[in-house]
Amino acid sequence: MKKLQQANQQQTRPGKEKKMQPIPETYPIIYPQEGKLAGKTALITGGDSGIGKATALLFAKEGADIAIAYLNEKEEALSTKKEIEKFNVNCKIIKGDLSIEKNCKIAVEKTIESFHKIDILINNAALHWECETLEEISTKQLEKTFKNNVFSYFWMTKYTLPYMQKGSTIINTTSVTAYRGSPKLIDYAASKGAIVSFTRSLSANLVKKEIRVNAVAPGPVWTPLIVSSFEPEKIATFGSDKPMERAAMPNEIAPAFLFLASEDARFITGQVIHPNGGEIING
Repeated sequence: MKKLQQANQQQTRPGKEKKMQPIPETYPIIYPQEGKLAGKTALITGGDSGIGKATALLFAKEGADIAIAYLNEKEEALSTKKEIEKFNVNCKIIKGDLSIEKNCKIAVEKTIESFHKIDILINNAALHWECETLEEISTKQLEKTFKNNVFSYFWMTKYTLPYMQKGSTIINTTSVTAYRGSPKLIDYAASKGAIVSFTRSLSANLVKKEIRVNAVAPGPVWTPLIVSSFEPEKIATFGSDKPMERAAMPNEIAPAFLFLASEDARFITGQVIHPNGGEIING
C-alpha cells in the first residue's frame, strides 16, 4: 500500500471521515464470506467511524447484528448503520457520552431491548490530546481521558456481563503507546496501559465462566481522531516513522478483532494482538 498523502488538513474534534483526505478505508478487506459470527450480537463503542466502524462492518459481513454506541456524530452513525444493513443484518445506533456511567447502562439496556442478548462487547471509544509537558495536563483533562478511555470500558463491561453466556467475548482497544509510552500523550498512554491490566485481570476473573477477554493494540491508524487531535505538520507525516513507513487503514485493524471474536480464538484469553506496522514492543 502506498504512503498516505495526509498534508494540509485539520478538523475540530471529533472529526469527520468524509472531510479527510484520503477518506479512511473501513469497508472489509475482500476475502470469502464465512459467516464466522452468524447469529451473534456485537455491541461496539465508538463504532460510527475509524476502527470501530471497520470492525462493525466486518462483523456484519460475517453475520452479526450490530449495536453501535457513539458520542455525538449522528450523521456518521446513520451512514455507518446504512452500510452495515447492506449485509442483511440489523443495526442499532445509540447516542451517549460513555464517560458518564448511566449512559453505559443505557447503551447496554437499549442493545438488549433490540437484540435480547450481547455475545460480543468491543470497548473501543477513546480520546486524546497532545501536551508538551506533564504540567500542561490539567486535572480536568486527566479525568476526561480516564473516564472516556478506562471508566467507560469498566462500566460497559459491568452492565454487559449479566447478559453474557458461556462462549461470549470481550475485546478492548488498547494501543502501542501502552507498551512504549508516548512523550506527548502521557495521560492517553497511561489510560491505555490501564486497559492492558484490566484485560489481563478480567480474563483471569472470567475464565471459569468461559467468557474470553482479549485486547488489540494498534499502532498509527488513519482515523478522525488523528485529524481532530494533531497539528497539520504531524498529520502530514503520521505513521511514517514506523517500520512500514505508513499508518494503517481501519480495515487493516478490524481482522484482529474478528479473529478474537470468532471461534478461531477459542483457546485465547488474556492476550493482546499488535497490528502496529512492525514496531517491536515485547508485550
